[in-house]
Amino acid sequence: MNKSTAFISIAALLISATAIADDKPHGSMHGDQAAPMAPSEGPMTEGEVKRISKGAGKLTIKHGEIRNLDMPPMTMAFTVSDPALIDKVKKGDKVRFRVQAIDGKMIITDIAPY
Repeated sequence: MNKSTAFISIAALLISATAIADDKPHGSMHGDQAAPMAPSEGPMTEGEVKRISKGAGKLTIKHGEIRNLDMPPMTMAFTVSDPALIDKVKKGDKVRFRVQAIDGKMIITDIAPY
């Protein structure tokens, strides 16, 4: 491979990497964070309440994919934006909820059993 071919190959790789990086969804938990959405915006995610930590203001939920955060299904603890949200659910409830990444934390902004 001569120098000009190597240069063109490297340049093509850099352009491809830049295009891929610019293609990530805005509001993703990866990279720059977009401004938070209003609590009623964004998709609802389905899950099951596994634990309630009322004093800490947290719910542990086994959930499906959280599309707006590009997060795969898993079980994790979320902080609630309003302590009154905790009173809407009980352990074992199947729920639909909205979550946003705010200041590096995963915050539930809306939740309802179904």
